[in-house]
Amino acid sequence: MEPTAISDPILEQLIWLSHELGREERQLAILGEGNTSTICPDGTFWVKASGSQLGNITSQGFSQVSLGAVMELMENETMDDQAVARALQEVLANPTHRRPSVETFLHALCLHEAGAKWVAHTHAVSVNQILCSRLGAEPFLRHLFPDGIVVCGRHPAVVPYVDPGFTLALVVRDELRRYQEAYGHAPKLLLMVNHGLVALGQTAQEALNITLMADKWAKIIVGSYALGGPTFLPDAQSERIDNRLDEHYRRQQLHGATLKP
Repeated sequence: MEPTAISDPILEQLIWLSHELGREERQLAILGEGNTSTICPDGTFWVKASGSQLGNITSQGFSQVSLGAVMELMENETMDDQAVARALQEVLANPTHRRPSVETFLHALCLHEAGAKWVAHTHAVSVNQILCSRLGAEPFLRHLFPDGIVVCGRHPAVVPYVDPGFTLALVVRDELRRYQEAYGHAPKLLLMVNHGLVALGQTAQEALNITLMADKWAKIIVGSYALGGPTFLPDAQSERIDNRLDEHYRRQQLHGATLKP
C-alpha cells in the first residue's frame, strides 16, 4: 500500500522536484545521494526515505514525519548512532512508512528555522569539485554574474565538513541562526564543505532553480580559474543587483506557483 494517494498535490510536486534533481545528465545526485523535503499544513513534512533514489523515486520512497517531534530532538546536544536510528522511527507520523533519511534533522531545521517550504539537498559534481578542493567554499563568497545573486541570494550560508546526520544538523542550526542575525533573513543556498549543497525554496521550482544556478555558478568558477582566475563583481555592484526593483520582480516570476494548503 502506498503511504498516500498520488493525487496529493504536495507529494506529486515533491516527486517532480526529486526526479528533476536526479536526472542523470545533470550530475547532481546518483544512486542514493541527496534528499528532498517539503512542509505540510498539518505540522508534518515529507522527506525522502533512507536508500531511495531521487531519479526514480515514487510516493513509497518518502516518509511523513512530525516536525514538532524532530525539533524536540534538536534540543539534545548529542545522540549516538543507535539513538538516532530509534529517533528516526519514533518521529514518523505514520509508523508504516520507511525510516526517513539521516538528514531528516537538517531538513527540519531548514523548514522550521529558515522558513523554507521546499528543500533540495544534492551532491552536485560541479559544486563538490570546489567544496572538496583546498579552496573549500571560498570561491562562492563573491559573485561572478548577476543571475547567481538573483537566484541564489547575495550570500550563501557555509558550514565545514561535519559527520552527516544529527551532528551536522547542530552545526547547520548554529549557522542558520548566525546568518539570520547577520543579514536579517534566511539563506537560499547552504554550502557544506566536502559534502554538497542545500537549496531552500518557497516553491519546488525555486528549490530547483537555486540548485541549477549553483551548478552553473560552480562551472563558471572552475572555468575562470582555468583561464587565469575569476574577476569577481565589486561588492557595491553585487549589492545593487540584489536590491534592484526589477530583479526583485524577476525573482518572483522565477519562483513558480505556490501550492495552496
